[in-house]
Amino acid sequence: MFDSPWGQLLGSALAGLLTATAMVLSRTPPEVPKRAPDPEPDRRTAVGRDISWPNCPRGMGIPARRSPGNPMPPPSATFVVIGLTNGPAFHSNPCLRSQVDYARRHGMWTAAYAVATYPTRGQLRQYGGAGPRPGATRRDRLWNAGWAQARQNMTAMRAARLRSPIVWVDVEPVTPPAPWSGRLRENRAVLEGSLAAYRRAGLRVGLYSTPTMWRAIVGDVRYGLPEWRTAGLSPRRAALAACGPARRFQSGAPVLTQWYTAREDFDMLCPGRSPGKVLREYFAAN
Repeated sequence: MFDSPWGQLLGSALAGLLTATAMVLSRTPPEVPKRAPDPEPDRRTAVGRDISWPNCPRGMGIPARRSPGNPMPPPSATFVVIGLTNGPAFHSNPCLRSQVDYARRHGMWTAAYAVATYPTRGQLRQYGGAGPRPGATRRDRLWNAGWAQARQNMTAMRAARLRSPIVWVDVEPVTPPAPWSGRLRENRAVLEGSLAAYRRAGLRVGLYSTPTMWRAIVGDVRYGLPEWRTAGLSPRRAALAACGPARRFQSGAPVLTQWYTAREDFDMLCPGRSPGKVLREYFAAN
């Protein structure tokens, strides 16, 4: 086949092609870059929501706190913290049961929160002498009023079948009908009565606030309880930053952080611990 000059030329070209092909095939293929490993499970976080009376159907609630009908969490939310009060204490969330049912239907982990408030004159008369403290002093009566707030909230929890190992006590400025007083020691008495009642019932307690709100309402007091911090009307990155030590308000460990828009409240677990462990510690599975 390759005896003629043209055949020899063709054979030479073919041999060269085969040699080049063999050289290419013999090379070690370049190393394919490996995909970056997934984050360690302990470094991940879980995102959820908090809801309360603003998420009830429009128009529900006491006159000073009518619901605007804000949206409920999407089914994809991992957890939800559900408010027990219709703003101030002694007024229950008017659609608590339906919100609990919604969370259960979508398999969300649940926890509870309640706003603590200074009692009105009528509430102080009604509850000030009815608690564990003798009621001989004004601070004792205020402590008893705080105790009564918590007892009413726990009754609402049971009626709504809300499962939660903890109650997050919300300490923030409250507008009428129950604003905080300008007397920090008295405000602390109300708060401490509430905390004592939840603990007596076997529940854990945590606190929701910011350094500024905390000092303005109860002063520079440190309980060392778990903290749920808020970045307010800010982006998610600000909420993540709030998990840092600069936003500590009563020397407690950061567990939750919040940010919100005009109509929705968003939350996530602070990083540093396994989300699964945190959920099992501070939430109830549904």
